[in-house]
Amino acid sequence: MSHTRMPALFLGHGSPMNVLEENRYTRIWRQLGAALPKPKAILAISAHWYTRGVAVTVMENPRTIHDFGGFPQALFDTRYPAPGSPALAREIAERLAPVNVHLDTAWGLDHGSWGVLIKMYPEADIPVVQLSIDGTRPAVWHFQMGQQLAALRDRGVMLVASGNVVHNLRMARWEESAEPLPWASAFERYVRDHLEWQGEAGAHPLVNFMGHDGAALANPTPEHYLPLLYILGSRQANEPVTVPVEGIEMSTLSMLSVQVG
Repeated sequence: MSHTRMPALFLGHGSPMNVLEENRYTRIWRQLGAALPKPKAILAISAHWYTRGVAVTVMENPRTIHDFGGFPQALFDTRYPAPGSPALAREIAERLAPVNVHLDTAWGLDHGSWGVLIKMYPEADIPVVQLSIDGTRPAVWHFQMGQQLAALRDRGVMLVASGNVVHNLRMARWEESAEPLPWASAFERYVRDHLEWQGEAGAHPLVNFMGHDGAALANPTPEHYLPLLYILGSRQANEPVTVPVEGIEMSTLSMLSVQVG
């Protein structure tokens, strides 16, 4: 049975408060869930599961992880009871060989994954497996992981990665009227300008993002940027790349989202 090739998404997830709020970003996430072909399963890749080595969730019923502090009780009370898919988790582990993938029964879904999926698929009726990001590996390795995972898209699995391509909370400004800082806008523009680049993985301008003048300010640590590389890596030749929504919040947080396919 043939399936439509599923799109692959990178969603700028921003504050956990997006779970409770409705705004222009969450409206786009909802619209994507309604408009895109419904996946058989979702492989989530979140900035918030940043590990030594690679792990994939293998439990039947992944727990909802509230990995944040200082937010309203309503946020901690929210659950996203999507089922897991042990069979898909094991297939992913095999597909990524010879990388040693740990079959994890402790993690679950963190707010980087369930915080966007709760808007896209509020019924929580699609199985979700989450893949960790190995923080010991270079950027090109993450892009190549996306290449290895690409074939899942032809089998009804949607890749949904989440982070923020500009993520500097130390320099964030919390007032409503805060304008984007120039380096934040410049780095976001650099990402946007190179989304459609195709060629050797090691030469990709977005793999070599630390070469940009603003990169160290835009990403003091890389975990919120790296999920994008899995999505770009999963792109097939000449597939369209679009930006469903963008914007810089709190001066230093890019909400840029990217759709492949």
